[in-house]
Formats: sequence, C-alpha cells, structure tokens
Amino acid sequence: MSGMHGGGGGGRNRVSGGDAAAQKAANATAPKIPDLLKRIAQLFSPHRRALTTTIILVLISAGISVLPPLITKELFDRGLFPAGGPDIPVLAELVTAIVVLLVVSAALGVWQTWLTANVGNKVMGALRIRLFGHLQAMELAFFTRTKTGVIQSRLQNDVGGVAGVLSNTISSVIGNTVTVIAAFVSMLVLSWQLTVVAVILLPVLVIAQRKVGQVRARIATKTQESLSDMTAITQEALSVSGILLAKSFNQQQAETARYEAENQNQISLQVRQQMSGQWFFAMVNIFLSIIPAVIYIVAAYLITGGVDVTAGTIVAFTTVQARLMFPLLGLLRVALDLQTSSALFARIFEYLDLVPAITDRPDAHAVRPEQLGRIEFDDVVFRYPDAPLDSPATLKGVSFTIEPGQFAAFVGPSGAGKTTVSYLIPRLHDVTDGRVLFAGDDVRGLEADSLVRNIGIVSQETYLFHATIGDNLRYAKPEATAEDLVTAAKAANIHDTIVSFPDGYDTVVGERGYRLSGGEKQRIAIARVLLKDPAVLILDEATSALDSISERVVQEALDTASRGRTTIAVAHRLSTVVDADVIFVVVAGKVVEHGTHAELLAGDGMYSALYAQQVQ
Repeated sequence: MSGMHGGGGGGRNRVSGGDAAAQKAANATAPKIPDLLKRIAQLFSPHRRALTTTIILVLISAGISVLPPLITKELFDRGLFPAGGPDIPVLAELVTAIVVLLVVSAALGVWQTWLTANVGNKVMGALRIRLFGHLQAMELAFFTRTKTGVIQSRLQNDVGGVAGVLSNTISSVIGNTVTVIAAFVSMLVLSWQLTVVAVILLPVLVIAQRKVGQVRARIATKTQESLSDMTAITQEALSVSGILLAKSFNQQQAETARYEAENQNQISLQVRQQMSGQWFFAMVNIFLSIIPAVIYIVAAYLITGGVDVTAGTIVAFTTVQARLMFPLLGLLRVALDLQTSSALFARIFEYLDLVPAITDRPDAHAVRPEQLGRIEFDDVVFRYPDAPLDSPATLKGVSFTIEPGQFAAFVGPSGAGKTTVSYLIPRLHDVTDGRVLFAGDDVRGLEADSLVRNIGIVSQETYLFHATIGDNLRYAKPEATAEDLVTAAKAANIHDTIVSFPDGYDTVVGERGYRLSGGEKQRIAIARVLLKDPAVLILDEATSALDSISERVVQEALDTASRGRTTIAVAHRLSTVVDADVIFVVVAGKVVEHGTHAELLAGDGMYSALYAQQVQ
C-alpha cells in the first residue's frame, strides 16, 4: 500500500501525461474566434485611455493613407499632363502635400507603435502575474501530479507566444479595416468596373485562410506541448538533484539523448508551423502582383469601348488597389495569427479556469486563541484525489487528541500515512470524511492565512532559495532585524557556523542550499521556523537523512524549538521521540497504539517490535 501519494521526495516523474489540465487543453478543439476575442478584450479593459488614443491615431493614419493615391491622380492629370503641358506650381503644391502627409503618417505610426507596445506588454505582464497568482492558490495535489517544467512552460512559452497578438491585434484590426473600407470606396469612385476586377477573387482567399488557420492551430498545440516537455526535461535534468542523479548512474548521455529526441520533434513542428501558411501567402502575393497587369488590360478595353478612363485614373487606381490589398493581407494575417494563437490562449485559459480544490468558506474565521495548540482528529478518512476509486484509503477512521504544549510523535512503517496526518493539519489536503479540529474549530471553517500563520513545518527535504542565509531566514519574517536573525540562529545551534563563513549571514547558499551540509540546512530551516514563532510545530522526519553527529546537533535545536508549543513529530528513528508526551503508532492508515515510550514498550505490541528492530 502506498499511503504517501502527496508526500515529499517522490522520484522524478517520467510520464508525459502527468498534467491533466494540459492533456485536456491538448485534446480540446480550438476555441471559437468570437469567444476568444471576448476573453482577450477583457484583458485590455484596464487600459481604456491608451486604447482610445491608439484607436484615434489608427483612424487618422488610415484616413491619411488613402489620400496620397487620390492626390497622385490629380498630380498626373493636372500637374504632369494637363492640356497646356506640365503645370509646375500645381505639381509642386501636390508633391508637397504628399510629402507632408507621409511625414505626418510616419510620426503617427511611431506614436501608435509605442502605445501598442506599451499596452501589449503590460497586458502580457498582467496575464503572467494573474496566472502565477492563480497557480499559487492551487492545492498541493495539483503540484504533486503536474511537472514543474510544464507549469514553467505555461508561464514563459505560452504567455510569451501570444505577445505579438496582444501587442498588435487591436491596432492592426482597426487600422487595416478602416484602410480597406476607405480604399474600397476610393476605388469605386475612380472606376467601379476596375474595382470588380480587383476584388473578384477575394472570397477564395478568405476561405483558404480559414483552412490554413485550422492547420496552424493544430500544429501550434503540438508545438507548445513539445515545448512543455522540453522545459520539463531541462528542469529535471539540469537541476542540482538531476545532475547528481545522472552522474551517479552515468546517465548523462541518456539525458542528452532524451533532450535531443524532443528537440528534433520541436524542430520538425516549428518547420511545419512556418511552412503551413507559405503556400497561402505565396498565392496571395501572386494574386496581388498580377492584378495591376490585369487592370491595365481591362482599362485598355474600357477606353476602346468609350469609357472615360484617364492615365491618372489608372495610376491612382493601381496605387489604391495596393493600399487595399496589403491591409487586407494584414487582416488575413491577424485572423491567421488568432487561429494559431487560439491554441496558446486555450492552454493559458485552461489553467486560469482551474478552480482550487481548497479555498476559504464565505463564513471562514480566524483561529480562536482560547484553545490554541489543541489538535483533534475526529474519525478522519482520507483518500488522495488522484487515487483509484477501488484502492484503499490512506487514512481509515483516525481519531486522536493532542493538547496544547504536548510533544506528540507519529511512528510506523513507511507508507502507513504518518506524513498524510501532518499534511491535513495545515489543510494542505482536505479530509475525505471526518473532521480535523485546530484550536477547537474544523480547519475547513478557518481562514487559511490564520491557520498557516499558527503552524510551522520542518520537513526532511529542506528547501532553501538560491540566496543569502539572511534572505532565507527572512522568508518567515521579512521585517526581522539582524538581532532577530542572530537570536533565532543561536536557538537553532547554527549561529557559530554562520559567522565562521567569510560572508556570514550574507553567504549565498546555492541552488537548494547545496553549498551547505544536510545538518546546516536543517538548522537554518529550524531557525527560519523559530522566526515565525508558531503555536504548533510539525517535524516531518526532520533528522532521518542525517548522520548521527548531525542528528544530535539538529535534535538539540529541535528540542529548543519545541519548548512552549505543541509539537508533532513524524519520525522514523524512534530514538528521537522516546521523550514524547504521547506516541501514536500508525499502521496501514490506522492508529493501532498510543501512549508514552515506556507504556508502549510494556504493551509488547507494534511499537515494541519496531523499537526492538532498530535497537538490534
């Protein structure tokens, strides 16, 4: 039986399907564009003023963009080829007008680019923060079944992948739409016959764009899945623990081969994604290139048929036609990008739509001080959420009471459910049935902040940030003074060691604290908990990975830390809990014995057998 699905330290998960949400997103069809646009628009709502300014600039720029072709017609008909020969004053006036319009348009374009880049990056940053904060609110079980690299990929690759859409969509859609409408109207004014020729094949392009977009969306989904796998492999293999494991088993080449295989898959997908629209855009470019030639031929027939078409009209029309086609191509590209990005947005929104399994109730209240330190399990049954329905529960009808100030120990075989008991107290998991009471109240009715504020945890696998010792200590109490750090470090038997380092409390501990010994890391973790000064202290096999000398030093620090507070120790080495006020023996998810060390030895039961084994 495995009672430790969510316990610390489980090995590296090599199964790519561990992220249920990612699989759901990958298997789902891309969201409809209108729904997607609605959710994207909600992201821009805090930036209405900047967006309004951008829209005004886009409208002005779009209006200006169609004026030069119309002026060009006048330039040809009135300036270059009037009845009496070239009119230099008129020509100079019209050329000046075109230059001024181009300069103004360029200046507005720079301003517009700054606004869109500013808004787009702020929206992307807010989306990343929103996603990060939402993930912080997820329950522990979510992280035990999801690869860290997959989560990192959502924050980095997926959000970064939609940056261009966030930055350019609004200005591109508005600007190109206005330009297309204005250009179309101008073409109709110049010649409705030539306009029919210019736009007759546009419906074919729109249909082709939709087909290409669907293909690119499917490829984009597979590409992001591959990026997630690559990030997960990198996080696993290049972490300190991963490097140590690979070197210990001489698996460096195997890790490289694993990364190379996924890298080749990523290369293939990137090539497919880039090539998937190339034939479409090649067809569009061919269409745009041959239209002017067709217009010249049609114009010749019109002139022959007696239709009044001047040289200026033909030049202006082909210029306006280009002004129509390129913005139209821009709209097709935006639609294609939205279809492609729908896969990325689907993955981002998939995580944002996850509902945390553990949240505060509407009527949740703070921990009451009257019974602070009292813990009670009332017929608790617990089954891990991802466990098969036909598997036995991890905890089966567990009941006990720990009074304020007591030192309670939980011992028993590996996988019996000891650590699970400790996880239920700070509500890292919720019980399946029964109740966990903290200071007399069901933990499900308490505010999470208030509950956790009164609980300190020292686990077997101490986690230290790649920062200074002082920074790691202040994680528990950011406002702690230097004197506070020294007091806590002395109580944890680590101060003398810290000051022996050349940089003292400014010593950088390295990734996960690997520059320190196991005993030093544990004592820093104890000092960190002492800074927090919780009413309840949970020790999850805090000394099991240490040698006997380090264990003795750390145990002295733990004895100091446990004074004056309720202490719960999950222990493998029974020698560390012989002085406990009460010892609970857990076997197969049940408390089978409890009492003091002497009482349990005299009872000649499971505890006595375990103790005899360890002594022997």
